Amino acid sequence: MKKRYSLFIIIFFVGTCLLGVSLFAAVSSGAKELNLPTVWAAVFHFNAELTSHQIVHELRLPRVLGAALVGCALAVSGALMQAVTRNDLADPGILGINAGASLMTALCFAFFPGIPYSLLIVFCFFGSVMSALCIFWIASGAPGGITPIRLTVAGAILAALFSSLSSGIAIYFDLSQDLAFWFAGGTAGIRWGHLTYLAPIILAAVLLSLSFARPLTLLSLGEETAAGLGGNVPLIRLAAIGIAVLLAGTSVSAAGSIGFIGLIVPHIARKLVGVDYRFIIPISALGGSILLVLADYGARMVNPPRELAISAMVALLGVPFFLYLSRRQRREES
Repeated sequence: MKKRYSLFIIIFFVGTCLLGVSLFAAVSSGAKELNLPTVWAAVFHFNAELTSHQIVHELRLPRVLGAALVGCALAVSGALMQAVTRNDLADPGILGINAGASLMTALCFAFFPGIPYSLLIVFCFFGSVMSALCIFWIASGAPGGITPIRLTVAGAILAALFSSLSSGIAIYFDLSQDLAFWFAGGTAGIRWGHLTYLAPIILAAVLLSLSFARPLTLLSLGEETAAGLGGNVPLIRLAAIGIAVLLAGTSVSAAGSIGFIGLIVPHIARKLVGVDYRFIIPISALGGSILLVLADYGARMVNPPRELAISAMVALLGVPFFLYLSRRQRREES
């Protein structure tokens, strides 16, 4: 155990350094290249009269910090879902939870134009809850109960339904321009006002998930094992799903529907630190931040000054990874 804890400390330190480098690269690069002294001065000695300082402080810094927070939230949400469902393919995007939040965003734009961002987060959370309840209801209705494959199929069906409804609402109410950002996914619209809501919610939810780390480790080994060791399985499952849905809904309200981060990062974390969720959750949080910051950086730098959709950048890694996991899961079941 001591050796594994030392390994965790080393990986966490290296990951923190990598995140710092990624944040600097993302802040300094763009249509206007900025050097380290300029970025440092803009962050710690802001001068509103300098254009370079305004670019860093008003545009790039909130965007990059928002990407780090959203990546952290999506990765931890995926880790919690994989622990609760014991499904290697669990992810807020693949299971359709993001689609529920996106549908609620479309409804808010259609019927409550100009809705405050704080209320949009609440509606996105309820959209995620609605989607999660529907998925588990559909998956549990088939003979044999809930299985990983049934959860994935139910999530895919619901994601397709909710995405179609969102597109229909966008077309009928002429919201295509307003919702294009949420459908494509991205962090370009994140500002300091958004971060004042995002940061407390996401950080509090991640810290709360750490308090369930040991029960989640037992639950990931099987319900009978967790119950036999004194774990309250229904409470653990309900709390973990609630935190995962909160993280997913909050992320969609800020950056739209971005898939695969919750799928990829927890698997990498388990490969690095094992099955103990006291280690998986912090490494997933750090890895998700790094991945989305780099994806946002890549989306801006592939064809400047134009930007690619950040979800497309993540999908370049996520789709092959998903196909690999699904094939491996079929081989294990056969």
